[in-house]
Amino acid sequence: MELLTLEHFVGCVNETFAAEFDGMQMEFVLVEARPLQQTHANTARAPFSLLFRNAAAIVFPQQIYPMRHARMGEVGIFLVPIAQERAGFLYQAVFN
Repeated sequence: MELLTLEHFVGCVNETFAAEFDGMQMEFVLVEARPLQQTHANTARAPFSLLFRNAAAIVFPQQIYPMRHARMGEVGIFLVPIAQERAGFLYQAVFN
């Protein structure tokens, strides 16, 4: 399994990732992919953060979601709900 890096996601901003929860198909749009400050030397990858937006009227629980993307295929991403907006809920994934 390849270690995911920020470079895998920067070209996917504003693109849709499909996921499933409790038999429901849902879409998450990647709205931000940014580097985080590196606090330890000699790490396997530079830390980064992803923000996804989901337009559903309900908030989904934090957990690993199998996310499917046209170019990346399927990747498991641990999403945490962090904010509610008019357009839906924001979810963050942190890779360190």
